[in-house]
Amino acid sequence: MAILFEVSADKPGNVNLIVGFEGTRYQHFLASAVAAAPSFEWAAERGLAVSRREIHINDVGLGQIIKDCVANINAWQQGGNTLLGTIILLLPIAVAAGVTPTKEGYIFEIPKLRKNLKLVVESTTPEDAVKVFEAIKIANPSGLGKAPELDIDDPESVNRIVKKNISLYQVFRIASSYDNVCYEWVNDYPITFDVAYPCLMEQIRITKDLNVAIIHTFLKALAEYPDTFIARKTGIEKAREVSSEAKEVLELGGLETSRGKQRLREFDLKLRKSGNLLNPGTTADIIAAALALTILGGYRP
Repeated sequence: MAILFEVSADKPGNVNLIVGFEGTRYQHFLASAVAAAPSFEWAAERGLAVSRREIHINDVGLGQIIKDCVANINAWQQGGNTLLGTIILLLPIAVAAGVTPTKEGYIFEIPKLRKNLKLVVESTTPEDAVKVFEAIKIANPSGLGKAPELDIDDPESVNRIVKKNISLYQVFRIASSYDNVCYEWVNDYPITFDVAYPCLMEQIRITKDLNVAIIHTFLKALAEYPDTFIARKTGIEKAREVSSEAKEVLELGGLETSRGKQRLREFDLKLRKSGNLLNPGTTADIIAAALALTILGGYRP
């Protein structure tokens, strides 16, 4: 549901109901969301098994779940990499949801969920890391660039992970300085929980419009955290420039004022002019994670 809500909102520079990219359109994300659903269910089941003490948290097999999810998405649509970052953020949340007791109506206490999420990601293994490397190769994302350490295209990276017993959490710690998905993993999801989620909840309450709430939350997260997907493709200065423009849109009132709406249209057009180079894809991944928290916390459209 979070994926469907996220892609349906007409966020600047991203695929949405109206506008797509060459070779990647809205329907590819719809197919991807449906294809991902069994993996979310299985992740939650593994979390439940942890809560029942049937398996240890180190034996969840998160890397394999991520790989299977990416492969299933790849099998059901031809739009390329649609959800890799989102999947890497959401599947640990699904495991944590399985571990966490719920109130009536499948409503979760978000602080408890966050505590268990930290345990889930910190308990990953070298096998998980190897499986995620395989998942990334299946997804074949654009703008990956060359990593300074444990590069995905270096055949020795997997051997090093196995020989030195490097967990997935440790791999993501290495990458956290230049990738915000990895930054979220190793820092207790600060952008998701501390910025995007509270903003989204507040915007839903104020605007009574989920689309507006998502767009305003997207702009806030982008304004405060330069998008690392943009930074890897065009450099950090360009990513900061995009963040500055997102902040300007918000300061003009966003979708709640005529000046804000006009500036948002201009911003969207600018992001789309250079193909996918200025697509704030990592920010979109984080918004999907914030939407998942909102739904798990009890929001229903």
